Amino acid sequence: MRRALIALGIGLSVLTSTAPAQAVSVVNVRLAYTTAAAQEVARFWLADGAANLRNATPYDVQTELAGERLATDVAPTGPAYTIPPVESVAQPAGDAPATLGKVFFIGSDLKPHWCTGTSVQTQYRNLVATAGHCVLDVEAPMGALGKWVFVPGYAEGEIPHGLYVGKEGIGHYDFDDLRDRDRDYGFAVVHDGVALSGADALTSVGRLGDNVGGQGLTFNQPLVPAADLFGYPGGESLGRAAGSPFAMLLAGPREDRPVGVDSSYDGEGWLGSPWLTRYAADTRTGYLNGVTMGVSDTDGDGAYDASVSAYFDGAAGEVYRYAAHRWSGRIT
Repeated sequence: MRRALIALGIGLSVLTSTAPAQAVSVVNVRLAYTTAAAQEVARFWLADGAANLRNATPYDVQTELAGERLATDVAPTGPAYTIPPVESVAQPAGDAPATLGKVFFIGSDLKPHWCTGTSVQTQYRNLVATAGHCVLDVEAPMGALGKWVFVPGYAEGEIPHGLYVGKEGIGHYDFDDLRDRDRDYGFAVVHDGVALSGADALTSVGRLGDNVGGQGLTFNQPLVPAADLFGYPGGESLGRAAGSPFAMLLAGPREDRPVGVDSSYDGEGWLGSPWLTRYAADTRTGYLNGVTMGVSDTDGDGAYDASVSAYFDGAAGEVYRYAAHRWSGRIT
């Protein structure tokens, strides 16, 4: 499995600042990079009536975080900037954004698992955002989780918008190498989607963003007034939480600036759930400002009461900007 380290300079093209540029190290890990590899992965998940999708279980690695709430704000590290969303041409029934879905993969236990993920806007309409440890395998020395795919709108074996095989997994070097939870966010560049036609034939269904749209993103913001979280906590049913983000202090993992939102869900399956600010119910779009990397019992009463995300600062923005310029195409 190939793993590349790319050094970027914050602020070189979109941001302007009088401060010296900081180097941001981006890790790029090949998933199913070639057409042949991508076809093999797609057939693995789609074969036998999508049996492997149906048999997957919620990912339960590093879900619980011990922490407490702080009354302070989170100070941005540089200028704020945003990327606007693109609305889906057709919204699904219910409350879920069309961009929402499950990321499926093979874990270190060699069994199929899933997290939550969302399509985000890029020029190539081919990018998924989720938790960093739902892309990179934190139970292995380095590298990505196996047979990684994204299925927007997945429910009980139904694949309404196609299956999108991951081509490249992209994250921050400090998370991959140091397990720094400040950087527990990840992106996956996906090939065009496919569906089964007949017993074994794959048919292309087009680009992810053309089919379901893409959420916007925003970085280096003060704590926003409200965020809407969507995901699949522990099963098929949609989970939703909403509230005002707050600063946190964690005990144990390497992280300086976590943020939380009130939520009673456990971490299994909820990992990777998008945090959308300025969410519009009519278009079901907003601006991604975090992804759930774990859950916490902040008051010590034995029940989870907060979802936790890394703060989306300028370094997170540079990881996104690198991922947003990665091309992919058809595999059939």
